[in-house]
Amino acid sequence: MQNLRSTLAIVWRIASPYFRSEDKTAGRVLLAVIIALQLASVGNDVLVNQWRLRFYNALQEKDWNGFVREMIVFCVLAAVSVVIGVYQLYLTQWLQIRWRNWMTTRFLGEWLRNANYYRMELQGEAADNPDQRLSDDVKLFVDRTLSISVGLLGQIVTLGSFVIILWGLSEAAPLNLFGHDIPIPGYLVWAALIYAIFGTALTQWIGRPLVNLTFEQQRYEADFRFNLIRVRENTEQIALLKGDNAERQRLLQRFAAVIHNWYGIMSRTKRITAFTGSYAQAAVVFPFVLTAPAFFANKILLGALIQTAEAFGKVQDALSFFVSAYTTLAEWRAVVARLDGFEMAVDSASKLPTTKPTIEVLPSSGDAIQIEQLLVRLPNGKAQIATDGFRIRANEGTLVMGPSGAGKSTLLRAIAGIWPFGSGVIRVPANASLMTLPQRPYFPIGSLMAALAYPSAVDAFTPTEITDALVAVGLPQLTARLEEDAHWNRMLSLGEQQRLGLARALLQRPQYLFLDEATASLDEPSEARLYRLLQERLPTTTIISIGHRSTLRDFHARTVELAADGDAFTLRSKEAAALSEQGLRSP
Repeated sequence: MQNLRSTLAIVWRIASPYFRSEDKTAGRVLLAVIIALQLASVGNDVLVNQWRLRFYNALQEKDWNGFVREMIVFCVLAAVSVVIGVYQLYLTQWLQIRWRNWMTTRFLGEWLRNANYYRMELQGEAADNPDQRLSDDVKLFVDRTLSISVGLLGQIVTLGSFVIILWGLSEAAPLNLFGHDIPIPGYLVWAALIYAIFGTALTQWIGRPLVNLTFEQQRYEADFRFNLIRVRENTEQIALLKGDNAERQRLLQRFAAVIHNWYGIMSRTKRITAFTGSYAQAAVVFPFVLTAPAFFANKILLGALIQTAEAFGKVQDALSFFVSAYTTLAEWRAVVARLDGFEMAVDSASKLPTTKPTIEVLPSSGDAIQIEQLLVRLPNGKAQIATDGFRIRANEGTLVMGPSGAGKSTLLRAIAGIWPFGSGVIRVPANASLMTLPQRPYFPIGSLMAALAYPSAVDAFTPTEITDALVAVGLPQLTARLEEDAHWNRMLSLGEQQRLGLARALLQRPQYLFLDEATASLDEPSEARLYRLLQERLPTTTIISIGHRSTLRDFHARTVELAADGDAFTLRSKEAAALSEQGLRSP
């Protein structure tokens, strides 16, 4: 019972915001109409039940006129049933897509807000495969929540409607044992209740493990799909390393978990299906067993027998809703648990930047980036960088060097405001624009123009500006492909991707440009030409570079190194390298 209350509380927390949102009017109206149609469907079932009494009595009495009349009535009831069914399905699908659209937009917004997606990755696997949560789980949640809630409401109304009918029929067809009537008020209702309780208890006992098995199956399937995508995105490296067999074994190992868990689902589903199938088949004849003695004793006609059997079936179905929908309920509870985990992970990630201690990035009135009492930690709490009083002055190019693993890239992440682990204050000039280019830049799938303009809109720059930037960084061959849609991270070499990244910087013209080994895949002459290009085209941009090549010193007024100092690394400045005789200057 506690688990049920907890699940319902989570469902309410996830589902109710839609019906209070900007789309609440349409959502509420659609839901109200769907419920009204469900109630109308139950009312129509009651009329059909009464029709069966008259129709089968007419057959038994060979009443031709009554038979014809009831056939006409049936055509009307059937037409009404079809209309109700069609519009209930249509409006349900309409509500589903509107609800799903709102939930997907909301979850996407929360996931992508203030780099939450990045901090979720740093926190680990609290919410594995967010792509599945945002696509499959949201879709299943909306579909199952609507079908289960509206279906349950329909069964409750059905129960109330047919219990009255069945109670009255219990008097017309009393329980007859060995030729003697046994007066038990509403005995057919009590029989249906006992039958349903028996079936529900056994179903829960047999099917309880199915909820966890379904949850794990969704996780294993998503994990297998994610690893397939990883192979597709890294085909060249895998081919060069001749990793075919290694990848095959790794993927088959992931798929083995899918198969193993599926066997568990098969075994449990076989048991639950065997029981529910037997339960449903027995329910067909059970009311006839109870009422047949009264029929053969000529106390009721054929119509009353058929009506009683159908009414009993309706009551029994309503009371056995849990039994018939158990597999769907198990899947639904697994989906609810996964969306709950996703929401909790997003909430936890969003609180990281404001949970003390944390690294605060604050605006300042000066023209320099100032670092005060900074202690950068790894997610496991280990100290990595400790520094105080460090300044990155405007128009003073700075080169950050140090051994691999010292935390150079992590320092840039902290300045960019996406690394929450640690303490201290980083003051950035108010309204200053910062841009970071990593060693492997990201380009969204789409046109080359859109990839270069990212994260700005595709029309933020003219084709002439984009063409000029491509030619400037040494990629004139791509100017004819501006409108071509492609996966540019897969099509271009890493060196070409790094040139495209620098072209993006030329277009964006940030005030501070952080280059995290952004030219490491280029030869030194090409790297030198591109640094000169940045100095010429972006004279007011302060360039902060991370690199290992000593030749980079010539393009920066100051060099700082991350040196070991106890358990952490600290920043230490060195004398600026002499500017080259070619007239190179500090950016």
